[in-house]
Amino acid sequence: MKVLHLDTNHAILIQGFQELGWENHEDYTSTKEQIEAKIHEYDGIIIRSRFTIDQQFLDAAKNLKFIGRVGAGLENIDIQYAKRLGIFLASAPEGNRNAVGEHALGMLLSLMNKMNKAHREVLNGQWNREDNRGVELDGKVVGIIGYGNMGKAFAKKLRGFDVEVICYDILGGVGDENARQVGILEFKQHADVVSLHVPQTEETIGMVDAEFISGFNKPFWILNTARGTCIKTEDLVVGLEEGKILGAGLDVLEYEKKSFEDWFTKSPKPFEYLKQADNVLLTPHVAGWTVESKIKLAQTIVDKVKAQFS
Repeated sequence: MKVLHLDTNHAILIQGFQELGWENHEDYTSTKEQIEAKIHEYDGIIIRSRFTIDQQFLDAAKNLKFIGRVGAGLENIDIQYAKRLGIFLASAPEGNRNAVGEHALGMLLSLMNKMNKAHREVLNGQWNREDNRGVELDGKVVGIIGYGNMGKAFAKKLRGFDVEVICYDILGGVGDENARQVGILEFKQHADVVSLHVPQTEETIGMVDAEFISGFNKPFWILNTARGTCIKTEDLVVGLEEGKILGAGLDVLEYEKKSFEDWFTKSPKPFEYLKQADNVLLTPHVAGWTVESKIKLAQTIVDKVKAQFS
């Protein structure tokens, strides 16, 4: 097997394939067009999010047997066409689910206790205790939308708190000892916290909009460690301004480009609001980005590809 690595990853990936006797090539700088011109030479590719693997690219990859996506989502790959061509797809949600669960919990606790606001004030010489009085998580209802690898990991992290955890998913029978599965109406009636853990699909793009927000029985905190396109930022800002949303922890943003291009130079007005809001916590798509997850993501891909082809 001849494998092309398109993004830098943990050395375990190359080492794992070398142990199988496979040939590894690395190309982290060529354009998509340049890669497309030589991709017919390879049996496998390893990628994170460098560019989209579309039908044209797959047609050029005449000998491709597998795609290893070092991450959870496959939205940058034409999944249906790849499957039609018999290409094995390996992603690694198992590799960073724990990291995502911990990040979501950290964001929630920081928001409820106004930690980022208090931190900024102390650095500016302000000692405002009453204005930074927090709210306890105990006694709240935490709602998880999307109860797969990431949602389950977050629910597991909540076991040490005296909270009720409910989940909503388009698939039935996914609830477990850590979360009770409910319908969307019950979810909106009881949730104090909403945490998104869904993939990017036609159904989830823009799912959190004005109608979604207004359907909740009480104000709530919202966390998004899934995909930025799941939330309509303009509607989120209105919800924050009107008090329907108590706070937002966003690791991903609607304005992110698939290739992580620099969009700060053309900052949209809703994003300017988010940057200034005391009840908003922003991180740069790093929920699953830990020292440990880098190793686990790579090992997961090695294990899945090895199981398929050796």
